[in-house]
Amino acid sequence: MPLERFIPFRKHDVSRLCENVIVQERTLFRTFSTLLVNRIHYQYHEQLEGLKDSYNDFDPNKDTRDLTPSSEATRKQSQKAFSSAFANLLNAANFEKVTNEDLEAALNEESLFKVRLAVSFEDFEDVVFYRRGESVKTETLRTFFGLRKKQVSFTNYDKVAVYITFKDEAYFKEKGQTPVTFKPGSTIVKLFQNVPKADLEMLFPNSEVKMRPLDKLIISASAAIGGTVVLVTKLGASLLLMASFLAFWLGFKDDEVELTKQSLITFGIGMGVFGSFIFKEWTKFKNRKIRFMKALSDNLYFKNLDNNAGVFHTLIDAAEEEDCKEALLAYTFLLKCSEVSVEGGAAFCAVRAEREIAAGGMTLATLDSVIESYFSEELDCALDFDVTDAINKLVDMELVEQYGDIFAARALNDAVKILDDYWDNIYQPV
Repeated sequence: MPLERFIPFRKHDVSRLCENVIVQERTLFRTFSTLLVNRIHYQYHEQLEGLKDSYNDFDPNKDTRDLTPSSEATRKQSQKAFSSAFANLLNAANFEKVTNEDLEAALNEESLFKVRLAVSFEDFEDVVFYRRGESVKTETLRTFFGLRKKQVSFTNYDKVAVYITFKDEAYFKEKGQTPVTFKPGSTIVKLFQNVPKADLEMLFPNSEVKMRPLDKLIISASAAIGGTVVLVTKLGASLLLMASFLAFWLGFKDDEVELTKQSLITFGIGMGVFGSFIFKEWTKFKNRKIRFMKALSDNLYFKNLDNNAGVFHTLIDAAEEEDCKEALLAYTFLLKCSEVSVEGGAAFCAVRAEREIAAGGMTLATLDSVIESYFSEELDCALDFDVTDAINKLVDMELVEQYGDIFAARALNDAVKILDDYWDNIYQPV
């Protein structure tokens, strides 16, 4: 299973971890951490406002009015801008795109909750799934009507984000369908948690519960056995009466069939029993389908985290947390390796080449290896640290200097001053 870029620790805990690595100048490092986090937060606030603006034209839940109605061309442009910005946000939050092969596998695999679903993919203009946190879990399932327990291992996604755009109103009119649960042409965004890979299809908004072959067999067998019993024990007299009438009317029998009050009552009772049996079997079929639908809705109720515009806030916070953790870790380990004169500093950076030691820094590959090894050895956590994204942010903020392929952290005092100057000059008078 591939390693995840996601760092499974809170930003606050990562900041404390970095303090323990630095050891000295803890107070100054806390100031640096606060300034860095606030700068990243400000950048993501601007990104959030941009997402809200581009999503406004096709938000199915908005409760505000527009000053001027948007044209179709404007809506298409906004939708394209939103799709790109949303993908960038998910990447920043260390989500991975679910491939078409994974979606196909989910549709073909048997559901963990024994619910078979059908999805009309032709209703969608665009469908994209993203996931974060992949693990293998084990559940105990009951089979053979609960008489047998079975251990099942399955791939589970900790978080799944869904981006779906429906086709326009003309498509559904041509199809003869009037959507009730969604608006044609709208885009829905949803966020779920703890979703088995084999059950991804239950996250589609138009999924319908279908009977599995086993369920159809159970219902058919029950109906056949019950029908045979009813025919033999309850409908014998009525069937004989009907057979006599048919034989007389078709000319196969010359003796006239006499209808008596007793025979009519018997026939009426037989038809009533037969009608009750049909109704009972139909009710059993509907109740079984309702149980499946309840199992589906119960699972979705506890797995759904957020919807539409609310997803932006959740993902913005997640992306901001990841960026802060990555930047803090990259700066901390670069700063630590520049302090070769400090006790333990040289041993901490023993993996560096001589030219890296001379420059007081590390290459991307070395920094990546050092951080991943630290998490593996000290925290028993295997991850794929996104070193390129972390360094790019620090270089853009001028907190790290580049010498060819080697990167070195600026002194902590200088880094604090750079961040403080940024806030002092963020708004300049026109």
